[in-house]
Amino acid sequence: MAASKVPQSPEPKKFSLLPKIVNGGIAGIIGVSCVFPLDLVKTRLQNQTVGPKGEKMYSSMLDCFKKTYAAEGYFGMYRGSAVNILLITPEKAIKLTANDLFRHWLRPANSTQMPLVREMIAGGSAGACQIVITTPMELLKIQMQDAGRVAAAAKLAGKEVKHTSAMELTRNLLRERGIFGLYRGIGATGLRDVTFSVIYFPLFARLNALGPRKNDGSGEAVFWCSFLSGCVAGSFAALAVNPMDVVKTRLQAINPTEGAAYNGVVDCITKTLKNEGPLAFFKGGACRMIVIAPLFGIAQTVYYLGVAENLLGIK
Repeated sequence: MAASKVPQSPEPKKFSLLPKIVNGGIAGIIGVSCVFPLDLVKTRLQNQTVGPKGEKMYSSMLDCFKKTYAAEGYFGMYRGSAVNILLITPEKAIKLTANDLFRHWLRPANSTQMPLVREMIAGGSAGACQIVITTPMELLKIQMQDAGRVAAAAKLAGKEVKHTSAMELTRNLLRERGIFGLYRGIGATGLRDVTFSVIYFPLFARLNALGPRKNDGSGEAVFWCSFLSGCVAGSFAALAVNPMDVVKTRLQAINPTEGAAYNGVVDCITKTLKNEGPLAFFKGGACRMIVIAPLFGIAQTVYYLGVAENLLGIK
């Protein structure tokens, strides 16, 4: 009598770290290059305050676009983009790769579906890892983006503001505050990025799992499904954490809003709530959703295209 064959458990899928890091970097560069002007508008809308008679520098997203373009030209829309593109490569590489790595570690044996809590832990851990790069990147980016608003306000008041480069800002911060000067607002950045990742990655994974699969046997979703999943999950998570983004932006701005120098996250929340009301925490919210939706849609699509695998000859 022939011995019955013992069913073999499926071989665990190998986790290749290097191509994921490369794909994450490429995804970040392409995504940021596409949506940076929208991000600049978001920053300026969040940093403007309402005057005593209800006057505003910018009345809407479109008004901010028009005034920025008129005052600074096309390249003014990309103010601060060089430092952002330089640092977005490791930031996105860390964020996307860390999430995949933590999911790989936390996935139950012989299971294709991860429990939601484990997905949230993986996403939150990835968000915590990225703040090492995100905080100085966001600080320099926001100060460069906000420089145009500060210069325009000074011009209206009959003053002149000297143009500042990202390198000069970095040198000044290092000279005045040391390396920790580049990590101003790290608490708010961590709150925003960890919370964002806790919401975004599980939502993206579940939306992406609903779409049709590729015909190459990889089991991955078709590109348009990854794009739409990234857009929907990104916009939802962006709106949810917008209050934390407003706090972070104000803590990292060149000049705090008039009459309000902040001594930390709690102080910023208290003063903003007292002076401007709860709606202030959703300033730039629509713009942030418009920024994050295509940014993560593009980034996730590029990440899953497998550019690095093709370059490195990895299946």
